Amino acid sequence: MNQRGIVPVSSPKTMPSQDAGAQVAGWWRPGTLQPSEGEAALRLAITNLGERVVLVEKSGSLAAASGGTLDFDSAGAPAGAYPLRAYAPALRPESLGDPGFRQDHGLRYGYVAGAMANGIASTRLVAAMGGAGMLGFFGAAGLSLARVEEAIDELTRASNGTPFGFNLIHSPNEPDLENALVSLYLRRGIRLVEASAYLRLTLPVVRYRVAGIRRDGNGQVVTPNHIIAKVSRVEVATQFFSPPPEEMLQELVRSGEITGEQARLAAMVPMAQDVTTEADSGGHTDNRPLVTLLPSLLALRDRIQAQQGYAQRLRVGAAGGMSTPAALAAAFAMGAAYVVTGSINQACVESGSCDAVRKMLSQAEQADTAMAPAADMFEMGVRVQVLKRGTMFAMRAAKLFELYRAFPGLEALPAADRTFVEKQLLRTTVEDAWQSTLEFFKKRDPAQVERAERDPKHKMALVFRSYLGLSSRWANAGESTRAMDYQVWCGPAMGAFNEWTRGSFLEQPDNRGVVVVARNLLQGAAVTLRLQNLFSQGIRLPESLAGWHPLELDAIQ
Repeated sequence: MNQRGIVPVSSPKTMPSQDAGAQVAGWWRPGTLQPSEGEAALRLAITNLGERVVLVEKSGSLAAASGGTLDFDSAGAPAGAYPLRAYAPALRPESLGDPGFRQDHGLRYGYVAGAMANGIASTRLVAAMGGAGMLGFFGAAGLSLARVEEAIDELTRASNGTPFGFNLIHSPNEPDLENALVSLYLRRGIRLVEASAYLRLTLPVVRYRVAGIRRDGNGQVVTPNHIIAKVSRVEVATQFFSPPPEEMLQELVRSGEITGEQARLAAMVPMAQDVTTEADSGGHTDNRPLVTLLPSLLALRDRIQAQQGYAQRLRVGAAGGMSTPAALAAAFAMGAAYVVTGSINQACVESGSCDAVRKMLSQAEQADTAMAPAADMFEMGVRVQVLKRGTMFAMRAAKLFELYRAFPGLEALPAADRTFVEKQLLRTTVEDAWQSTLEFFKKRDPAQVERAERDPKHKMALVFRSYLGLSSRWANAGESTRAMDYQVWCGPAMGAFNEWTRGSFLEQPDNRGVVVVARNLLQGAAVTLRLQNLFSQGIRLPESLAGWHPLELDAIQ
């Protein structure tokens, strides 16, 4: 590694300036400085992202030029000029993505740390992101309302006015909980949420979006509350890019939540100006490839914007696989307004997970993931992507879903299966497990208990869901006696990140801070895009200039 972050490979004996047959792009006339030859000079020019890159031919080799005058028009060589072989403008990491996204959310960078449930996206992590000019969402899913309110207090104190948001997850089995969370956010003035795992719009998420909508002094429609929706399906993205459904607006009018005038104003704005393309990711995922899903949502954005004529243009971000400079560069090159990271943040020291899980994640490779039943949508067959290396959770969770599908209730389980569930998973009798589950849902959602007492299959689902839910908490707490049951949400991005950081200081889990990781990814993405710009002009650079190696935070521009 060198001080400019470029990965050193083997140095070629020659540095051909461009492919055969390429034409001279123009001419460069020096000022007080002559062009500098050698790999060190090229490296400095390419990684100095705040300055333009001017590569000229000098004595048959590439050289980096500084200052001077560029002439793209002269047919012949001006006196004292060097042939221009490639040119690239300044490209700072702050310039990546949509400037409107950064401005609207008060950010320096178009970089977001997505919400990971059960507080894995912790208040510490979110505050660190905000302090570095980025955006973080607290992982409120799976937590009690009291704990979420504590997090609001913590972030209000720690953020010092920097931006932050909270998660709002679709809860089809617990609609009252989703509604209560929206009420909490409205009462506490949380103005930005990441809406995730939605299969369709619900009344609570619509209520959050339109609460307080009004016209300002200039007659413009103002929506105090903003949503960044994370989706993996075009039909769900369509709902978020569209105005709130009229029937839901009228229901809110009837309940007194909004006025008729506010309902009319709400029909003029989208549910979400920003929609994140969730490709193959950790947690809830449809395992879609970003290279096909992102263009589809960009086309959808343009189509709906043309139809609706919104005053503020719609935007699309990219999530899933965002763990290397090349991945970020590809997303920005395809038109992403911002990028969202997930799995790699859980591996950082600020996450709400434990050291044992961070070590497991640091050893993961791209094939070390599996799909498993989701605790919150168990009965629907929805799955989440988890780490399979070092844990048996995915296999055990799949067995529970198999039993749920095959039998009408706990009492109907065959003796061998019942023994497996009690001995290996619950580590207690199913009767005692139900008593614990019953006490939990009496506090969280009493309607679930009432239904379970009428429906043995629902009772079985709640007991099985208790194991799935606890498995994530065991992982976060580092419960050593339950290591084989750890549920660790993780996508292939984790393996790619480990490969990229191998041999660097970021290979060690203790060195992985969310800000140093983010800054290296952004810096590397800008370098990657600049290199691609130069390559597209027909030049060939040494292989040693082809990648970005992680640097300590104080060494990054």
